[in-house]
Amino acid sequence: MFEHFKTFRALADSHQVIFFYTGTFSQPVISAMAESLKSRLTAQGLAGVKQRRVYSTFIEMAQNIVHYSADAITPGDANDQEQRNGQILIAHEGENLTIVCGNRMNSADTERLSRKLEVLRSMSHDEIKTLYKHTLRAENEDGSKGAGLGFLTVARDACEPIDYRFVSLADTPSSVMFYLKAII
Repeated sequence: MFEHFKTFRALADSHQVIFFYTGTFSQPVISAMAESLKSRLTAQGLAGVKQRRVYSTFIEMAQNIVHYSADAITPGDANDQEQRNGQILIAHEGENLTIVCGNRMNSADTERLSRKLEVLRSMSHDEIKTLYKHTLRAENEDGSKGAGLGFLTVARDACEPIDYRFVSLADTPSSVMFYLKAII
């Protein structure tokens, strides 16, 4: 088993991974990870607007896992003290940082989510900013556990259109893995 850790470390180093977590997400875990990430980014000399964008994207992706992952430890209808499984990775990619999160979701929700993400992918940066401001003043979306700003925040902070994938799970046909990627 320990041989795999050496391979994992070599793989992480070769891909310039600066942060990776897989496991249970909860508000206290997100807070601890956020402090660790902020220290790591500062130690690497990342400051100002770019650090804020990486940090806010990380928070939004982690919150998305806590609120929507189908791999729940607490009941699915819980609105407080939620605990759900997922993963998040931050790595250098040239001059940019790539942030990818993943979590299990219900297959039936992929079409609705895909439509929402495709709209964001097709928008200009200025259109995303305008929609963000409008959404701040609007009512919460039905079924949303936030103000509907999560994907908008990620798209606003990214320097390229966000990307996503749904990956089928052979062991659970009613679920897929959802991956969201942002380049900051």
